[in-house]
Amino acid sequence: MSDHKHDESCGCGHDHDHEHDEIVLTLTDEEGNDVEMVLVETFDVAEKVYALLLERHNPEADGIILRLEEEENEEMVLYNIEDEEEWRKVEAAYNELISSQDEA
Repeated sequence: MSDHKHDESCGCGHDHDHEHDEIVLTLTDEEGNDVEMVLVETFDVAEKVYALLLERHNPEADGIILRLEEEENEEMVLYNIEDEEEWRKVEAAYNELISSQDEA
């Protein structure tokens, strides 16, 4: 984690009047390039936890959602969602979450 002061141009959609820690993960894309991703939010669907990640230096890029699981050694691991039925449930829950945040 690193301290990072956001400003009005960062595109994160958060209140910019405070400093906060951000969780930065490095993922490897399909071409083998390392991409820094920021953990923006986690949410639960059917007793599983999912993480929304956005590219750290490209706020305009599409985010990704991965399943977050705790391994036996208490380490958190991210997994792709490969089951179409699981993906539909996660997508619906995420859309509902966004909708409720827009109303707030």
